Amino acid sequence: MDSADGLPLPRRNWAVLCVALGILMAVLDGAIANVALPTIVRQLHTDPVTSIWVVNAYQLVITICLLPLASLGEIVGYRRVYRSGLAVFTLASLGCALSDSLPQLVAARILQGFGAAGMMSVSLALVRYIYPRALLGRGIGINTLVVALSAAAGPSVASAVLSQATWPWLFAVNLPFGLAALLASISLPKTIRTRLPFDVKGALWNAGAFGLFILSVDGLGHGAPLSVVAAEFVTAIVLGVLLVRREGTLATPMLPIDLLRLRRFRLAISTSICAFVAQMLTFVSLPFYLQNVCGLSQVETGLLMTPWPLAVALVSPFAGRLSDRFPAPLLGVIGLSIFAAGLAALTFLPAEVAAIDVAWRMATCGMGFSLFMTPNSRSMILAAPKQRSGAASGMLGMGRLLGQTSGAALVAVAFGWFPRQGLGTHVALSVACAFAIGAAVVSVTRLRPEESAPPISRRTD
Repeated sequence: MDSADGLPLPRRNWAVLCVALGILMAVLDGAIANVALPTIVRQLHTDPVTSIWVVNAYQLVITICLLPLASLGEIVGYRRVYRSGLAVFTLASLGCALSDSLPQLVAARILQGFGAAGMMSVSLALVRYIYPRALLGRGIGINTLVVALSAAAGPSVASAVLSQATWPWLFAVNLPFGLAALLASISLPKTIRTRLPFDVKGALWNAGAFGLFILSVDGLGHGAPLSVVAAEFVTAIVLGVLLVRREGTLATPMLPIDLLRLRRFRLAISTSICAFVAQMLTFVSLPFYLQNVCGLSQVETGLLMTPWPLAVALVSPFAGRLSDRFPAPLLGVIGLSIFAAGLAALTFLPAEVAAIDVAWRMATCGMGFSLFMTPNSRSMILAAPKQRSGAASGMLGMGRLLGQTSGAALVAVAFGWFPRQGLGTHVALSVACAFAIGAAVVSVTRLRPEESAPPISRRTD
């Protein structure tokens, strides 16, 4: 195994570049497809409803594969899973660019989802091995910075590419970045490996439980028949119960029951889910208010949403350095309080609004969100034994996806129950503020010393 306390320079920088490029492509491709859908519909002569699977297939595969691939990383090594995911993603991007029908494009997007899941499932686990413990917060801050910039740049990159070229180039641009990342991947660290077989049955139950849950929540948000939504949800719950019962008997479960027994980890993932619920409640509901009530254009709305991810990008490195010096619960309370204050200010946004009124509120939300998220992620990673870093990394990604999906569904519920123009957005923002306050209250309780997890048999890569 490589050095127990991070990689030496300059190898560390090349490893960071590899992880950053992979995460940049994975997050960017989740954002650009939404913008490209109308163009894809026209050029592939398909219908808008069916074309949604270009987006849904990618997100769904990532959701159901995060925990199994994180578990696989603990068995075969995080480096192998990340490099394999990177190679699959790059080849699938070529497949997307060469697709001349919707079924081919969706199939290539499914492969892209597998590749993205491979990278996202173990990225933070690799960061834990790349950086010395004293600089881990800085490394996680850089990772958060890359995610924020990728999410913010997605629509702009898609628009820029489509203004000069056809939609296949949206995926073809991944090829040089993917090849560069593959070259840099030789610098990734070797990691601890467990001596246990891969849990195939658990992976299948995990796919069924989380996949059906996401489909049911997404269907609720898009007006699917309640009977279908209820059937998907009930089946997901049944499979989830079976999965928990099975995983609870294993020494190193794929669904990390062992980590969830640790109070610090359990509270950290809970507050993370709440923060992402609040984030998505805001991102989905606010554009309706800005356009339908304030009378702003689509371009103006997009620009006014940008201060949030830009604030995250600016604050993340600073938050990472702070998290190496101060307790994560303390930073979490401060960050979540700022986050809640920004959401409360958005809730009382007037109909006659100037651009600066929206911008400073969004920037406040982004600052608080980042000041909480980076230390919280560091706390989760360090709460797990080093050989269970993959499980912690996978749970971080899963918490983000579950929170964002649930937040989007809650917006649909708010708009359905309060259809009067503007009222649904105010309700959604109020609920978002409540989630942020609740997370802040929970974060106060996280200063109690933690129990340690049992050791796990291991070998080196």
